[in-house]
Amino acid sequence: MSKEKKKKKKKKFKFILVACEVLVLVVLIVVAYMFVMLNKIDYVSMDNTEAGINEDLAEETIETLEGYTNIAIFGVDNRSANNYDTGNSDVIMIASIDNKTKDVKLVSVYRDTFLCIGDGKYRKANAAYANGGAKQAVQMLNSNLDLNITEYICVDWAAMVEVIDDLGGLEIEITQAEMNQINKYKKDVDGVTGLSTPDLTEYGLITLDGTQATTYARIRKLAGDDFKRASRQRIVLQAMLEKAKSSSVTTLVGICNDIVDDISTTLTTEQIISLAKDVKSYNIVSTTGFPFDLTTEMIGSADCVIPADLSSNVTQLHEYMFGVTDYTPTQTVQTISTTVVEKTGITAYSAVIDTSEYNETAGADGTDELSSD
Repeated sequence: MSKEKKKKKKKKFKFILVACEVLVLVVLIVVAYMFVMLNKIDYVSMDNTEAGINEDLAEETIETLEGYTNIAIFGVDNRSANNYDTGNSDVIMIASIDNKTKDVKLVSVYRDTFLCIGDGKYRKANAAYANGGAKQAVQMLNSNLDLNITEYICVDWAAMVEVIDDLGGLEIEITQAEMNQINKYKKDVDGVTGLSTPDLTEYGLITLDGTQATTYARIRKLAGDDFKRASRQRIVLQAMLEKAKSSSVTTLVGICNDIVDDISTTLTTEQIISLAKDVKSYNIVSTTGFPFDLTTEMIGSADCVIPADLSSNVTQLHEYMFGVTDYTPTQTVQTISTTVVEKTGITAYSAVIDTSEYNETAGADGTDELSSD
């Protein structure tokens, strides 16, 4: 080999070496940055006992549940920013991720559902958070539904607005009635964030900013009431996931930087990174509201959603979420179910309200695709 060729080869090798060193340095900087940012999040640890997982779950059920990552999502309405100690959780959602396929199912637990919220108390489901924060809300879900949730994410209006704005807004199909509701109630969200959001002047498939999309998810004074509001909440979450999947790394890092101080979660840095690296693989394949069979009834002075009955609804839930046919609820759930019947008079044979038209939102970009207002 000539001296010239040896010189060129040596120069090329040196360039590659320097390039590799730079790449390693960049990776280290990014990883260090992510750890610094993620470690600013308000983490809360929670073991199985604190999560209120029913001790009488069958071994077969435990094995089935281990094939899924089930995360509770709470949206807190406390009319303030970054305050997660108390407040009603007006969004109660379960994201169930199949660990093998990365398929996601979203289940909205209606906030007014009459359940055991802990300590033998029976109230609306959202009162669990108001009584004992996120941990008690998770306990409520596990004990009433035979689940194994140990992870949760809490967000408030301010966090939602910030994330959606950082994503560049969300394209959502809204009706004229929904536009009017957004314009009427966006002032509530602006009161928390300090923003001054302009009125919408058009409807149809339009881009909603953070305040408008958050207000859209709060609409309940139209046809469908809270059942349709839960649909709107899932539509917003779906739109956020799809926008995140197509966003640049710079955008996602910016979002991380903006919201680290604005959420509360049990997810560790490692878990968040593990979930984030698969973001493009996640697909929301189905959504629903819970209970499936329900009616409404005044319990004292509270207008509640009553499962008809809880045991049969939990059987349906395990088939929906995990493909388990003929699931037999634990004695714990059956006892709660019996107590709900005793307190409300609503049984599995009571007349129910058909909410099926509001359940499936996967692939929908607006409630107009579900039913008209």
